[in-house]
Amino acid sequence: MFSRSQAIPLAKDASSRFLPWIVAFTVYLAALALAGAMALSTVVARWDRELSGTLTVQIPALVASEGADAEKEGAGAADEAARVEAAVEILRDTPGIVAAEILEDSEIEALLEPWLGVGLASEELPLPHVIDVMLEPGAELDLKKLEAALAEAAPGMSIDDHGAWFDRLAALARSVELVAGLVVLMTGLSAVLTVVFVTRSGLAVHHNAIELLHLIGAHDAYVASQFQFQALRLGLTGGVPGLIMAVLTLLMLRMAGDPIDIPLLPEMRLTPEQWSALAGVPVVAAVIAMVTARITVLRTLAKMP
Repeated sequence: MFSRSQAIPLAKDASSRFLPWIVAFTVYLAALALAGAMALSTVVARWDRELSGTLTVQIPALVASEGADAEKEGAGAADEAARVEAAVEILRDTPGIVAAEILEDSEIEALLEPWLGVGLASEELPLPHVIDVMLEPGAELDLKKLEAALAEAAPGMSIDDHGAWFDRLAALARSVELVAGLVVLMTGLSAVLTVVFVTRSGLAVHHNAIELLHLIGAHDAYVASQFQFQALRLGLTGGVPGLIMAVLTLLMLRMAGDPIDIPLLPEMRLTPEQWSALAGVPVVAAVIAMVTARITVLRTLAKMP
C-alpha cells in the first residue's frame, strides 16, 4: 500500500517533515492519558467489588484501670463481650443485613500491620472490636436509626459506611477520567489541524501538478488518494515511535513505584486487553490523519474552478 506510485512528489515536501513528530507527540500523550484512565478504572472497579454492600462497625475496647484485681478484670471482659454480642444481634436482626461477623484479633492485627508494623500485641494496644457487615444487594438502611440502636447496646461505637466513601472515590475517578479524555481530545485536535495545514500546503505547492492531472483526466478522488496514503504513512511513521516511548514511560513508572509500599496507594497495572487497546492508538491516529487529508483535499478541490 505504501509502495504505490506517487504521481505527486509529496515525499519531498518540507512541510510534511514535521508531521511525524506531531503525531508521535500526540500518540505519546494520548497513550499515557488512556493508560492512566484505564488503570484507574480497573482499580475503582476492584474496590467496587470489594466494598460494595458492606459496612464496618467498630466498638472501642474497655481499658482496665491500673491496679484492678482479677475479679474486676474478668467482669469487665464479660461486660465487653456482652456489648459486642448485643451489637451483633441487633445487626443480624436488621432487615437488609445478610451477615454480621466479628473479626478475630489476628485479623485486626493483619489490617493494622502496614501502619503499625509486625508483632503488634493486643496487650500493648487495646484493639477495638470490629464487626464486618454484609448487606443485601440494593439494600438501603436507615443508618441513623441503626446507629442509635447500636449506641444503646454498645456506647462509643461507630459505623463506617463503605458505600459513601466509595461514592466520593468514584466521583474523583470520574473527574480524572474526564481530564484524561480532554487531553486525548485536545492532542487529537492538534494533530488534525496539523494534517489540514500540511495537506493545504501540499496542495498549494503542487498546484501545477494537480492541474496537469486534471487535464489528463484524473478525478479529484485520485488526487485525494495521493495525499491520504501519504498522511497514513506519515501517521504510522510518527505513531509507532510515540507508542514505544509511552510504553517505556509506563514501564519506568511501574519500576519506580514497585518499591513503594503504601497501603492506601493502589497498584495500577494494565490488563492484556488494555495493553492491546493502547497498541491500537497509532493505528487510530494514522487513520484519522488519512481521513482528514482526504476530506481536506476533496473540499479544497471542490472550491477550485
